[in-house]
Amino acid sequence: MPKLKTNRGAAKRFRKTGGGRFARAKAYKSHILTKKSSKRKRALRRSTIVDPANVKGLQRMLPYL
Repeated sequence: MPKLKTNRGAAKRFRKTGGGRFARAKAYKSHILTKKSSKRKRALRRSTIVDPANVKGLQRMLPYL
């Protein structure tokens, strides 16, 4: 059986946590930031866990992660 290819776009956006879950960065933090409060921007800096509905697809895209 041939090697599986990693989806490079997904590899740059997701990482595996110590507990085996996937972490991702939050959206809405790249531009148009002046109207967003400091509190909101600070919260957007933190990473979050991927929703369980999307984990199966991620595991297919990232077979060696």
